[in-house]
Order: sequence, then structure tokens, then C-alpha cells
Amino acid sequence: MAILKKHLLAAVMSCSVLTSAAEPSNLPSSASLKPPNFIVILTDDQGYADVGFNGSQDIATPNIDRIADEGTRFTNGYVTFSVCGPSRAGLLTGRYQDRFGFGRNPVIDPADPRAGLPVSEKMISEVLQPVGYTSAIIGKWHMGAHPVFHPNKRGFDYFYGFLSGGHRYFPEELTVDSIDEAVKENAWYRTKIMQNHQRIDIDEYLTDELSNEAVSFIEREQDNPFFLYLAYNAPHTPLQATSEYLKRNRHIRDKNRRTYAAMITAVDDGVGRVLDTLEQLDIDDNTLVFFLSDNGGSRKNASNNAPLRGSKGEYFEGGIHVPFAVSWPGVIPSGVDYHHPVSSLDIMATLASLADAPISEERPLDGVNLIPYITGKNSDLPHEVLFWRGFDQGTLAMRQGDLKVMHSRKYGDHLYDLKMDPSEKNNLVEENKAMFSRKKQQMEAWAEELIDPVIRPLRVNKKEKG
Repeated sequence: MAILKKHLLAAVMSCSVLTSAAEPSNLPSSASLKPPNFIVILTDDQGYADVGFNGSQDIATPNIDRIADEGTRFTNGYVTFSVCGPSRAGLLTGRYQDRFGFGRNPVIDPADPRAGLPVSEKMISEVLQPVGYTSAIIGKWHMGAHPVFHPNKRGFDYFYGFLSGGHRYFPEELTVDSIDEAVKENAWYRTKIMQNHQRIDIDEYLTDELSNEAVSFIEREQDNPFFLYLAYNAPHTPLQATSEYLKRNRHIRDKNRRTYAAMITAVDDGVGRVLDTLEQLDIDDNTLVFFLSDNGGSRKNASNNAPLRGSKGEYFEGGIHVPFAVSWPGVIPSGVDYHHPVSSLDIMATLASLADAPISEERPLDGVNLIPYITGKNSDLPHEVLFWRGFDQGTLAMRQGDLKVMHSRKYGDHLYDLKMDPSEKNNLVEENKAMFSRKKQQMEAWAEELIDPVIRPLRVNKKEKG
């Protein structure tokens, strides 16, 4: 007990969080640069170990790795929920999604005005729009299918993608023309792609189409401050990849793992095209790029979360601890590992601060501006504590320093020292009952600030699960 307390105190008090020979750069003054551009690249159900910068041995991600190599890798980067929709809601608002009742994946029902991100909450796009930014969401929306939730009504000037939580990848399978038809047939995964409000036909593999649109948007907006939310649905099921991408992963024997890897290869190619475009247009040094996954890898898509325990849908590390990196040449030091816990909540706070965009005092952010921390100007912890709630599982979890705590109707009670035990193998509850009780009270006090989900439970057609 004494050893555990001593170790945890040392971890919380330590300021040795940057491991690199590079010296932190100074943030340019607002007078010396145009407003910076922002790109958030989000993958879907990608495993923690399925990027090169986290040690992948079988899936090559040289372009995704450029973001970490040329910037900062967050070794303890988290999302706010263990499945897609609520996690994305936390990212887009910078607030714990349970504060506004987004504690479930939304049903895909254009007749339900509650099944989406409430219009009372402001997304990144809505905060940036008044200060002169042009915003695009390309890819997966999943923030509601009712007309009030449409991206073009939520601060996004351009939308190219789909409203649902998943999609099929081959253009010949995208045959559903209307919302009514999709609802009737429960065929959201087969809807035609939307360009703003119009449904269009595509002729390339979906991931490539999304990458094409991202490049086109950057080229159009190169002279204006922009925010690009590139929300890939890969490598979410169904497992579908082109022969070209499969050939590049033929060294992987397992068929599902090979297809999953091929889907990540397609994403990696797209990320490379985005980064190359920034360089070709000479705007890379004025563009901040985040990369992360929306939750941990799923048991259904052959992903790898090692050495973390658990997967998508769970609150062990494998469900919420994700690949996470950021780059901004000349501002963020390159080749740096940042070890203190950070959250997807911090993306909104970082972008709003850099854009000098006001935030409503009525809905304060739960995230922080990460730039002072990763440049070494602020040696404090970005977060004293991070929390999670899985309402339908009866789960509360928290991370404080290296201490991980979970109380769950489904999983039971857990206490781990993540520095000594990142795989959560040694449950310390029995020998630390008093500490666990205090932390449980702390989680319950936080949960009192939240509300129950306003979204009715999701019912997914088995055919559309992939």
C-alpha cells in the first residue's frame, strides 16, 4: 500500500514528460502569421498497436507516422467514450458528452429530433465560423440524421460523406437514393454519398473518395483559414478493400487481418496525400494536424490493441486509449513523446484558443489548450483527472496520474497502477479498499454533473453490422 502511494505521488508530481533531443519551439505571435489552419483526421475502430508510431510490426503506416515523427506522439492519449458516436460528440464539442445526454450511439432516424448532438451545444465548426473559418466534414457524421442535425446547419460549409455510423466501401454497393428508402430497408450502409444535401454517385473505393475530397477542399481554401474534419469510417466493418491494397498486405496470412490492414493502408495513402498537398501549397507550417482513432480497436475487425487490455465498447485501456498524435512544423517540437494523459476533449480547446474564438461561459469546455504543455511552456498536468461513464453498462472510470479506477455493474471493481501494469493484469482493489472507496466517491460526485441519455437505445440490423 505504501509503495503504491509513493509511486502514484511521484508520477503525479513528475514534470519529465518530454523525451526528445529537440528543443520546444516558440509559438509565433498572432501578428506574424495568418490564422492557422486546422485538420483533424479521425479513424474508426483502429487498434492502439495498428500504427507504426505505436510499434506495429505488420501494418505499415509511414504517412500517419509522419504526424508523430514531425510532431508529438501522445503515449497516453484518450477519447471520452468506448464507441463511435458519443466519442465523436466529445471531440467535436470539447465537453463530456454525458453533460448533454449523448451517452449512446444515435439511432439513424431522420424523424427523431432527439437522436443527435443537441443544437444547444456548439461544435468546433460552429465556434470557428464567426471568426472567419471555412469548415468541412468529409466522411462519417454520426451526429444525427434529423434535418436539424445536418452538418450544413452545424457550422460546416461543406459536407461530403454519410450521416450514419458506418458504410460500405465499394461504389457499386451504394444504391439507396433516399432517406425514406434507407429507413424502410434499414439500409443506411448502402446510401449514396451526400455532397451537402444532394446524393451523388461515386466511382472509387470510398476511402479514396474521401481522401480526394480532402485534397480538393485544401486546394480550394488554401488562401483562407480552414478547418477540415476528415472522419474516415475505415477500418470499421464491413471488412472491404480493393485488390491493390490487399496485395500490399499479402504478407499477412489471416484473411480478416489482411483486409483490415489493407483498409488502413488506404487511409495512410490518403493521409500522405493530405500532408503532401499542404507542403506543395506551402501552408504546412501554418497548419495544425491531429490524428487519432475514435475508440479502441473492435473485436470484429481483426484489430490489435496490444499491450492494452480490452477493446471497443469497454472501459479497460483497450477501449479508450488510442493512437494519438499532432504536428505543426516550427511550432510543435518534432519527434517528441508526451507522457501525461491528454484527451480528445483537448482538440476543441486547442483550436478555439489558437483561433481566438470565444467559448460560452454557460457551457465551459472540459478540455485544455495543449500547445503550452507540449512545447514545454507549462510543466503542469493538462488534467488532474479524466473520467468516463458508460451509462447502459453501469460503468464509471477515471485516470488520475498513473492510477486507473473502474466501478462497473458489468465489469466489477478495478484498480490499477498503469505505469507498472499498462495491461491491467494486476487488480489492486483488495489491498487498497480505502483508496478505491475514495475514488469511487470522486467518480460518483462527477457523475452528478451529468444527465441520462436523451437518445433512445440503438437497434442495429444484423446485416448492417458488417
